[in-house]
Amino acid sequence: MKRKHLTGLLLFFCGSPFLQAQQWLRTMKRLPDTGQETGYTTSPGEDADYKINPPFFIINPDGTATDTVTRLMWQRVDGPEMTVEKARVYCDTLTLGGYTDWRLPLLRESFSILNHQKTNQALDAAVFPKSAADYWWTAERQANDSNRIWVTNSGGGAGNHLKSETVSAGGSRRIHVRAVRYPQQPQVLNSRFLDNGDGTSTDQLTGLTWLKSLQRDTLSWEQALWLADSTTAAGKDDWRLPNIKELQSVSDQTLVLPCISNKLLSFTGNHKFWSATTLPNQVDKAWFLDSRFGITTYDPKTRRNDVLLVRGNNTMSTAVVTLRPADVRVWPNPFRDRIYISHPEHYTQYIITDASGRLVFSGNSLEQADFAKCAKGVYLLSASGKDFLRMKLIRE
Repeated sequence: MKRKHLTGLLLFFCGSPFLQAQQWLRTMKRLPDTGQETGYTTSPGEDADYKINPPFFIINPDGTATDTVTRLMWQRVDGPEMTVEKARVYCDTLTLGGYTDWRLPLLRESFSILNHQKTNQALDAAVFPKSAADYWWTAERQANDSNRIWVTNSGGGAGNHLKSETVSAGGSRRIHVRAVRYPQQPQVLNSRFLDNGDGTSTDQLTGLTWLKSLQRDTLSWEQALWLADSTTAAGKDDWRLPNIKELQSVSDQTLVLPCISNKLLSFTGNHKFWSATTLPNQVDKAWFLDSRFGITTYDPKTRRNDVLLVRGNNTMSTAVVTLRPADVRVWPNPFRDRIYISHPEHYTQYIITDASGRLVFSGNSLEQADFAKCAKGVYLLSASGKDFLRMKLIRE
């Protein structure tokens, strides 16, 4: 027999903007990482510098896969191209793995399985075999236009597309369906954002803490990484640029212009917010969230966009990022004209860049390097050899 409690609650939750503003359905245990592991810059804080809830799926023998991070169970081989109306019926009548409580996913659920290290399609092919899909339907429509449905796309983004764009409705896009189920009773929250009274808000759906204020002027992607790394707001020094999944998670599909709740942010207006995630097949571009409706897409990294900062689940130290001998140290820090490193035999190449990513020093030794002419500010030291070291330095 089909278990109706989740389906009914989703209809209740998604069908009324008023009720949706009052209650939040927590169907994901945790927010998964993007899967991006390749680094594309020497600046600190890009997506690959953090391992936050790395994605891991259990492939079940019944045509399903269980996401161990979110606890969601997914249909592995997606359903064919169809209209959104037929997609709803398809999920509601689907029997797979012995279960009958399948449904269309919410946007944040569908976005959670994307892998932003992959291209064409942005999914782990070992879990979700490649299909002819350009997009996948979700259960949510654009708040002010019932003819536009939120979809995730095979390139790794999310958008609000007309129902008529799919082939079966007379369009040219192949929009498929992939069903999901949540094996447990979801948690219902009466409020989503908790104001911490220090200029920050905590999202009770994800556990992430966000800085409520807009960061300075618009910045390039590299500048945004440096700003995040040097921020000490609310007495914390582990602020960072969010990855694209974290950024997408604050988009509220019941809101438009902007799509982000004023309970999260202390400013208004529409903005394009940088994420720390690079587009892997066009590495001069990075993903961003457009707060007008909640579209996730990408821009050249030289473009100037706004910056929204997050903290939580960090595994990256603000001083040392990756591997190093247990007793290695760099001194003095802050520095003036000289920089010294213990156990220099571990390193054969040194690179120092300023906050804009400009190369300041490159060489195989720091012994004769003189930094007296460097301007005051934040620098990044990268050293490689037997071990790899990345460290933030301050010039007084």
